[in-house]
Amino acid sequence: MLKHRLSPLVRRAFAVLALVAGTIVGLAGAASAATSMTCDIYAANGTPCVAAHSTTRALFGAYSGRLYQVTRASDGATDDVGTLAAGGYADAADQDAFCNGTTCRISKIWDQTTRHNDLSIAPNGSAGSGDRGANASAIAVTAGGHKVYGIWGTPGVGYRYTGVASGVAVNGQPEGVYMVASGTHVGSDCCFDYGNAESTPNDTGNGHMDAVSIATTCYFAPCQGSGPWMEADLENGMFQGGNGSNPNAGNNSAFVTAVLKNNGQTTYALKGGNSQSGGLTTWYNGSLPTDKSGYKPMHQEGGIILAIGGDNSNRNRGTWFEGAMTSGYPTDAAENAVQANVVAAGYSGQTNVINGSAGTVTGPGGKCMDVAADDTGVNGAGVQLWDCQSYAEDQRWTHLADNTLRTLNRCLDIVGNGTAGGAQLELWDCNGVGGQKWIQQADGSLKNPQSGRCVDSPNGSTANGVRLQIWDCNGAAAQKFAVNGGGAVTGPGSKCVDVAADDTGGNLAAVQLWDCQSYAADQHWAQQSNGALKTLGRCLDINGNGTANGTQVELYDCNGVGGQVWQQQADGSLKNPQSGRCLDSPNGTTANGTRLQIYDCNGSAAQKFALS
Repeated sequence: MLKHRLSPLVRRAFAVLALVAGTIVGLAGAASAATSMTCDIYAANGTPCVAAHSTTRALFGAYSGRLYQVTRASDGATDDVGTLAAGGYADAADQDAFCNGTTCRISKIWDQTTRHNDLSIAPNGSAGSGDRGANASAIAVTAGGHKVYGIWGTPGVGYRYTGVASGVAVNGQPEGVYMVASGTHVGSDCCFDYGNAESTPNDTGNGHMDAVSIATTCYFAPCQGSGPWMEADLENGMFQGGNGSNPNAGNNSAFVTAVLKNNGQTTYALKGGNSQSGGLTTWYNGSLPTDKSGYKPMHQEGGIILAIGGDNSNRNRGTWFEGAMTSGYPTDAAENAVQANVVAAGYSGQTNVINGSAGTVTGPGGKCMDVAADDTGVNGAGVQLWDCQSYAEDQRWTHLADNTLRTLNRCLDIVGNGTAGGAQLELWDCNGVGGQKWIQQADGSLKNPQSGRCVDSPNGSTANGVRLQIWDCNGAAAQKFAVNGGGAVTGPGSKCVDVAADDTGGNLAAVQLWDCQSYAADQHWAQQSNGALKTLGRCLDINGNGTANGTQVELYDCNGVGGQVWQQQADGSLKNPQSGRCLDSPNGTTANGTRLQIYDCNGSAAQKFALS
């Protein structure tokens, strides 16, 4: 069985062969135009794109270049993620292969036009310190049936073209902008924008911005309902229409198409729609603001921003997938066609929760393991308990096969690599020291092997902000920390216990050995209090609840039967108490796809399965 797993070199070889074959077919028959994408539609209607950005797909039918760049935490190396084909979807498997075993951030978003209006991580601004790139694997969805990644924006994540971008409107010139973003991962602070901003990260006055925003910000009351609303960030105001307030219901679908156009002199319009179905709704179309000076005419400066405000206000959150800016004031027909193209792209998935292999680590009082200072994640940041927040990146931890727990591109670490009881926990660059190793225990604790001590909440406190420490393992409630994202189970040949069929996880899905992949959700197993191992919402199970030698293992609904209980033994094996037999790779095979079974416990290499 093929599992997300071709190397980038092999995939690219196939792509070249496919391109050659396609060229031969094209020469043999009548030539045909490339599929028309959003920027082709704008151009055909007289308002060409001057900036086109996306992490999910090409926005030109002929585009086959790079979409975005990822930077690897382990060595600082970079990789450009491109399209699977001209006019196609992003090659997420390339990112997965490059970032396997570590974490990556999205460090650039390449402009698909020929103008090179690329977005880099935003610098310091007058209203926000320098930003960081988004976690590259935080939010995976599908488009056209292909896995793709979006930008998971949390406070401090932001991108910018600093200076005057080529062709982008300035000083009252007309323009349009659209983006596809989440209507469920939203906030009310400033600002989750995409579009025209100051050429430097400073507020230079009314009318110096022209960016579309999606937020629950009610800047000019009254506002109808709770949003989120499509808003125009024209600087010093988030306008829902007219002079600010234009009560409307907004859009709260998982994927939202947000549209803004501005003729720069007299008129602007706001539209929104469900990116998965239907058309656009015009929320406002009329005069530019008149009750304050500076907006009529506009004074745009031609910078470009994503996920922040013009002065680098970077306190809001959101999820973003694609967007483009035009020269000229787009027609309604063009915008309707763009919406139809977005719908045809086939976006699907949940956009308001970090997914993939990351998960919360819940501790005493149902609180979550959290990093102090709201997603900034600097070296030495304290690790603490806090109320669980679905949108908080610093509460999503990935447990890798090297036994590290990682968030914000850094590792859960013991201060000073200490081993004494009471040594506090912090976030630190991953460096392989013993103070960064953590293993799930059957009693629900997290043990650091170097010190022999467990993660602990002092005196069992459940208060927000209590600083976590290590302490003698004692099985108390103060030491119950469930790694909900699970961890790898490494077996013979350093392969990982894996579920066939790429993260789908249906009942009876085969459980096998495969190359370890830190991004694969189906290789992350969470230990349950009853001894079960759970992934993709189901448990590691013995077929038919069997007990005989050679009975194969599978994934199945968790139901508490004896065939779903597994206990780590001192010799490194995983024993099923009901059968008295151990998890086993037949004949010690280490090949990808080897179906696992139970067999008499014998201490051989074929039965070494280490829980992380």
